[in-house]
Amino acid sequence: MSVEESDGSLDLLSEGKDKGKVEQSSIPTFTHSEAMSTAQDMLAGVIMNDPLLRDLDPHVTLEEVNSMIALEYGQAMVINVRRADNEVIPIVVTQKARVIDLKHAIKRHFTLRQMRTGGSTHISWRYIWKRYWLSFNGEKLTDNNKKLKSYGMRNRDSVTFVKRLRER
Repeated sequence: MSVEESDGSLDLLSEGKDKGKVEQSSIPTFTHSEAMSTAQDMLAGVIMNDPLLRDLDPHVTLEEVNSMIALEYGQAMVINVRRADNEVIPIVVTQKARVIDLKHAIKRHFTLRQMRTGGSTHISWRYIWKRYWLSFNGEKLTDNNKKLKSYGMRNRDSVTFVKRLRER
């Protein structure tokens, strides 16, 4: 059996039988937003039942899934970012990540967090990186192109925000 579209209506073709019209009401129709909502609900169910992805948000992005898979295969590492209020944020970056990659991952984390919590405050990352350094074991991560490994960072290491002092 096959379905053929002709002049805006759907025809059902069957071997050895006459063509019959398929009623439009028998085929479910969705708006784009309804289809996306249904797909997200189904994906959320799959994520909640998967032991590897269970820790992810139900409205996970493809990038987050890829990061978790890379982490599982040892292709990525978790860097714990400690804020001034002692909140620790686990950030997943690749093994070959540079300082700028860590900064972008921090930005993505906070952007997703704001979207999920309904926050409307704009964060000026240009201001933050102008006023703060990331620091690892007392050493400021000043070179954006330097690899995290060259600073001696490994999986589960912590970095902190350090206020930049005025340079004269």
